[in-house]
Amino acid sequence: MGAASRRPDVGTNPDTNEERIMTGVTLISTGGTIASRHSEKAGAVVAGLGGSALLAALHDPIDGIEVRVEEFRELNSFALTLQDAHGLVAAIRAALARPDCDGVVVTHGTDTMEESAYLADILVAGDKPVVFTGAQRHAGDPDTDGPRNIADAIRVAADPATRGIGAAIVFEGEIHAARDVTKAHASRTDTFRSPGMGKIGEVDLREVHLYRHPGPRRVVEDAGLVEGVELLKLALGTTPAFLEFCAESGAPGIVIEGFGRGNAPRGFASVVARLTAAGVPVLVASRCYEGRTRAVYGGDSGATTLVEAGALLCGTLSGLKARLLLSALLAKRASREEIAAALARA
Repeated sequence: MGAASRRPDVGTNPDTNEERIMTGVTLISTGGTIASRHSEKAGAVVAGLGGSALLAALHDPIDGIEVRVEEFRELNSFALTLQDAHGLVAAIRAALARPDCDGVVVTHGTDTMEESAYLADILVAGDKPVVFTGAQRHAGDPDTDGPRNIADAIRVAADPATRGIGAAIVFEGEIHAARDVTKAHASRTDTFRSPGMGKIGEVDLREVHLYRHPGPRRVVEDAGLVEGVELLKLALGTTPAFLEFCAESGAPGIVIEGFGRGNAPRGFASVVARLTAAGVPVLVASRCYEGRTRAVYGGDSGATTLVEAGALLCGTLSGLKARLLLSALLAKRASREEIAAALARA
């Protein structure tokens, strides 16, 4: 369901008195802190505000932009499922297909925003921007950051310079590419960072400044998402017990977030070899925020040994995002070679 603002299709430029076409942006609301207030009954912060209420709370007008509102879910992002996220991708694609839509803004909880944004980046084709935003301070907080973030996100989605950037997160005046960004702080308003890459632009006093494009986009044919791909984060002395459990429980794919260049404790390589021999893809990312996985170290379960056992390295892609990419690739029945090629381009 959608509600369109009552702006005309054209407006007048006050400086030249010439007629100009209005830019159209669709705002899709999904709940999260930005759509939440403190509930005395629940004794906690809960989601409940729709997109129209969020738009009405903006502190300054969004001149020259027609905003259409669509309600998707009123859930905190930690409660979203993979199928919810895939449904959101479908809603984004449908909105962008309309000729009067120049870009989409998604209001979303910050906990899993980087994951939903990355899914949109790899599953939604085309040049129209998809901009995610939210808040770290709920809507009832007198110092809420939501209205400012929404206004900035709408301006970014409407700006012609952002065509071709794919999906992005706009937060605290910064623009971050979906592929690179991560939530770095549990509560601060400048929570989103792109380690090793940096922001791609910013919004300064209502002006959008794009400093660089994030590079060629890698779009995957959307055949859905496969459930059950597991993510393992390794630590000093971790045993392969959970990896063994994943093998026994029939996980369709596994992502290991290893040390440094993609190394693991002793014993992992032999279990990886059994999994890959059975046709289960095993991907190895790094638990480090910066740097690239590489088959450098040998010995029992160094990255070289894991690759010899059939594992695929993720380069600079985080474990969170490698899991989503693998889920999307498995849904289209990608071969090991196709998965390796996708990782090489990721």
